[in-house]
Amino acid sequence: MPKQIKAAALISGGLDSMLAARIIQGQGVHVEGLNFYTGFCVEGHTHAIRNKDRRRPKRNNALWVAEQLGIRLHLVDVIEEYKDVVINPKYGYGANLNPCLDCKIFMITKAREWVEKNGFDFIITGEVVGQRPMSQRRDTMPMIEKQSAANDLLLRPLCAKNLPITKPEQEGWVNRHDLFGIHGRSRKQQIALAEHYGIKEYAQPAGGCCFLTDPNYTFKLKDLWAHRGKKTYELDDIMLLKVGRHLRPRPHFKMIISREEGETRFLQGYRSQFTHLTTVSHGGPLTLLVGEQRFSTEDLLLAARVTARFSQGRNAGSVSVSITPHGEQARTLSVTPMPVENIPESWYL
Repeated sequence: MPKQIKAAALISGGLDSMLAARIIQGQGVHVEGLNFYTGFCVEGHTHAIRNKDRRRPKRNNALWVAEQLGIRLHLVDVIEEYKDVVINPKYGYGANLNPCLDCKIFMITKAREWVEKNGFDFIITGEVVGQRPMSQRRDTMPMIEKQSAANDLLLRPLCAKNLPITKPEQEGWVNRHDLFGIHGRSRKQQIALAEHYGIKEYAQPAGGCCFLTDPNYTFKLKDLWAHRGKKTYELDDIMLLKVGRHLRPRPHFKMIISREEGETRFLQGYRSQFTHLTTVSHGGPLTLLVGEQRFSTEDLLLAARVTARFSQGRNAGSVSVSITPHGEQARTLSVTPMPVENIPESWYL
């Protein structure tokens, strides 16, 4: 019997990667998915915490796409390896801290290594020429192939007819006639293809699935690096940047204040690592103090008053706040909530 050709598809959870895998499935190729976890993905984390996102599906979109396609998905943890991409991108950042070109080269490199190790024949992505300003340009796509050493094993089914022929096409593993020549940022053709394949539900694009494209998030990451004195991070750092209201009232510490019940529950998992505050006399947030492990009395009083301002006692004459210094017993202070006009915009991150 002829050899079963196998392809590894990079599955982000969006429509493009879903369509790319479906197109190649339709040509009789065995497809399995790859999803590389960097820690910066938007889906499956904050959407499960915030009430404002309660109407959004609480799911990992990459897993959901694999289920819809009926393929196996391999989730690969690349958090440590990915740090160098974020901290030292060879090709620089986009509008924020998004190292898109370096990121794509990294992902294709990891996919090539996986394909070689697991006996697969080629790689699929959902890229479209002209869709992204850094990584999906006609001049950068060949660079990605070369720098990742994937070369002609990388097939982009949605825009293949706009690009040189690849090995899967030359070898007859796939039929180039049944691939597509989509280009540009319009998604009309992808939506039409989804209807053709009977795909009725898919994640809506919103500027990418990576927090590094978010200006608010990257502002907080830059602040972290500036006050740490070096560009470094751990998983807990980047997870905490996704959650809560962040204020830096003093150069040596910042406050992470939960905005709703879901965030409070999430931040509770970090209480043992930080000095933290909660309101006792009124409903209110959980606040973590991030910075020096020992804070002055003035620091704690300031943090207590700000915490009280964001509690249900914001208009009360006094609010009881429980303060638990890191590694010590809790104590309670009665404080006057800080007036909102005394919290300058410069404190907000």
